[in-house]
Amino acid sequence: MLHTFHATRGMVTSPHHLASQSGLDILKKGGTALEAVVATAATLSAVYPHMTGLGGDSFWLISYPDGRTCVIDACGAAAAQASLQLYRSAGHTSIPWRGGLAANSMAGAVSGWEEALRQSASLQPNLPLQDLLADATHYAECGYAVSDSEATLLHEKQAELAENPAFVGSYTGADGLLTHGEIRRNPALGRSLRHLAEHGLHSFYTGPMAHALCADLARAGSPLSHEDFLHHKATLAKPLHTTIRGSTLYNTPPPTQGVASLAILRIFDLLHAAEAESFAHIHGLVEATKKAFLFRNAHVGDPAYMTACAQSFLNDTDQINQLAQNINMHQAMPWPAPSQQGDTTWMGAIDSSGVAVSMIQSLYFEFGSGVFLPESGMIWQNRGSSFQLSESGWNSLRPGRKPFHTLNPALARFDDGRTMVYGTMGGEGQPQTQAAIFSRYARYGVPLQQAVTAPRWLLGRTWGMESISLKMESSFSPSLVQELRNAGHDIELVAPFSSMMGHAGALVRHGNGLLEGAFDPRSDGCVAAF
Repeated sequence: MLHTFHATRGMVTSPHHLASQSGLDILKKGGTALEAVVATAATLSAVYPHMTGLGGDSFWLISYPDGRTCVIDACGAAAAQASLQLYRSAGHTSIPWRGGLAANSMAGAVSGWEEALRQSASLQPNLPLQDLLADATHYAECGYAVSDSEATLLHEKQAELAENPAFVGSYTGADGLLTHGEIRRNPALGRSLRHLAEHGLHSFYTGPMAHALCADLARAGSPLSHEDFLHHKATLAKPLHTTIRGSTLYNTPPPTQGVASLAILRIFDLLHAAEAESFAHIHGLVEATKKAFLFRNAHVGDPAYMTACAQSFLNDTDQINQLAQNINMHQAMPWPAPSQQGDTTWMGAIDSSGVAVSMIQSLYFEFGSGVFLPESGMIWQNRGSSFQLSESGWNSLRPGRKPFHTLNPALARFDDGRTMVYGTMGGEGQPQTQAAIFSRYARYGVPLQQAVTAPRWLLGRTWGMESISLKMESSFSPSLVQELRNAGHDIELVAPFSSMMGHAGALVRHGNGLLEGAFDPRSDGCVAAF
């Protein structure tokens, strides 16, 4: 796919075509971009449950026509009973990736939906919640076709997921585990969505639904309790921001890695790289990534525990200039550094008034903790498995502490009046793919869809792979690959359009109201517009 989509009245992009259409339906009914993204996220929870769901977290970045920019932090904290002693007494030296002890942090996604609708109501009266959740409810109750992505990961990860009988039962058909194209139904999720539509999104954290979730989590061995549900609340925050030539960039503050995404583009803006897809372009971004990740790995986590300020780092012109000057534009800096994994879904929407939303919602690993809650039909996230079982230090486990998050939706305002929302899934790859897409479109003038479709790279470990090489899709020019190898990059070629490189998307609104949209052919998504 190379041709960029255009429209004027509204546009949605997401990694699943049914979810994009759900968002568009809300825009056609006169809903805001915020309402459209709630509908998109709900449908993704039903039809893309290996990547996202009500049992995960989310972050929102919102641009208003009057120039305001707002963040919704819907990140859940570690359970009050998630102590070092809990894991040590169970014989663990690190938190398991799967199972009840991995389901150790509150799910904030639904609270993010609620806060988004509160913000939407300040613009105009909201549509009925039943309308926003209607498609998701239908697909949960009546079924959806299992995507190739979901089926492939289900079979690849079945050994890890088999310990939860409820999970296995939810994915087993007449002939064994479901495969690509089979119809899967999740009636329990349908009932949950109907309950939320009738009783309000807050009922996820209070009342009968919260008690049912707690009971299922307890049976799975999770430390989460009703106390954790009652204490959770999404919060509003100021975005991180930085200025480069021609635009101001925005991203989400800690506990997300948004500072790394901004720092990469800020550092690269100071480097000489005249042509897109050149050695200087790719090498420069990879080296800027290394510099940004070193700050991220040393400092970023729950802001209540941080000793360095992310915005101050971005504001420190001397430090940023020094980082850029320390990049050797002919030789790769030695690597590795610790990598961050994760799978998720990014989605965006822009409505006719110019409200633009960049939102990301995640279970962390594919299928999260692997804990399927049979009463609610939800899979619970394993974001808290990233905590370290140590007395102190980066991301060390503490009850009530927010985990470090790879999630970071991006947004840009251009000096010429354009507004851009963009993002991707992919853990360690999120800042790198954001940098690839934005630099292609904004610096080099590559059409938006081509900027998303073009070959991508990823530095570090991802998707269960142990190698920390610079992975590049084999559709890159062989001569470019050789140049990078000659400069000392440890190149590992992977298949073109690999899901390893994330499921990205982007939307742009021009000053005259023209909308541009792009989706990722690596995903099951589409742009939906009118």
